[in-house]
Amino acid sequence: MSYETYQKDYSNKFPAIEDLAIKAKSRIPHVAWEYLESGTGSEYLLQRNKEAFEAITFTPQFCKGHIEVDVSTQLFGQSYSCPIGIAPVGLTGLMWPKAEHYLAAAAKRYTIPFCLSTVATETPETIGPLVGNNGWFQLYPPKELDLTVSLLNRAKASGFHTLVVTADVPMASRRERTKRAGMTIPPKITPQLIWQGLTHPVWTYETLKHGLPRLRTVEQYTNTTDFKFVSGFVGNRLGGTLDWQYCQKLKALWDGPVVLKGVLHPDDAQRAIDIGLDGIWVSNHGGRQFNGAPASIEALPDIAAMVGNQVPIIFDSGIRTGLDIMRALYEGANFVMLGRPFLYGIAALGTYGADHVIHILKDDLKNNMVQLGITSIEELKSHK
Repeated sequence: MSYETYQKDYSNKFPAIEDLAIKAKSRIPHVAWEYLESGTGSEYLLQRNKEAFEAITFTPQFCKGHIEVDVSTQLFGQSYSCPIGIAPVGLTGLMWPKAEHYLAAAAKRYTIPFCLSTVATETPETIGPLVGNNGWFQLYPPKELDLTVSLLNRAKASGFHTLVVTADVPMASRRERTKRAGMTIPPKITPQLIWQGLTHPVWTYETLKHGLPRLRTVEQYTNTTDFKFVSGFVGNRLGGTLDWQYCQKLKALWDGPVVLKGVLHPDDAQRAIDIGLDGIWVSNHGGRQFNGAPASIEALPDIAAMVGNQVPIIFDSGIRTGLDIMRALYEGANFVMLGRPFLYGIAALGTYGADHVIHILKDDLKNNMVQLGITSIEELKSHK
């Protein structure tokens, strides 16, 4: 069946992202939910991300007659149906088996980008054909050049055209909440974990059918599928050494746009432009890395003022509504990416969960633009 078959029912039962989150929490084990939702430290940054959006208001103007909104967007020479994309998430299959398959297929159906993480649970070779011409690849920079070249070549051969380099993970964060939930690598079979499996039978059935989550992209370099060994490989061989020279090297190695993800300081944005990178991704990693950082939306205006029209600005962290998307675009973003909301959709509804998330966000964005009395993103950016 198609998504349209379910759309009316979904729209009534799950009209907002928060509704999907509530349903998702009931369908997946506690440890998976805590992994998805957690921040780090006191986790205040999770709340700050949301509160900072609420502080941004608009003054609408009326009596403009019929308003027809156009949210189609050009980015890196490619057309997208709206300024919304699917951000990379690690260990995706823990939240729902085959999550990357569903996300990639939805991205292709709706012509939006899907960014596959190096530490997702499916490979570029598997996801590339499913996502079509909408695939981006997120790189956790390896320490060794030969490993870097291999990952880039695999992504390119699989059809991914935009490279996203993650800068904001100089080391793994502590994520105490995830540890309290019993998250270990590899997962230990404890009475608590068995009980969680028994009380979430659909997730358990689908997981057993598809297989336990694995970091399949990097398994190729370990000659084993042993989760503990592969995870150790990721910790020891990926990340922790990124500098500007490395970024320049990646730009030379990749035939296509290169975006630096995790920028919060205007000087970093300008330095990335100076060395030839093609895009700036403003993000605090969804509040998961450094609890002392500003909300991404607080950092965005100064970065936008510095960047101007030199390169596109992509944004994430804290977005849950179409109004939030409108706020980010108004503050200077050219495009917005979301991670958790799309996983809520998949965990709540399965195959067409990502489709419904796109529907909610796109419809809400257009509705709020009409409420404000504007017809395009360009008009939004110049709104007074």
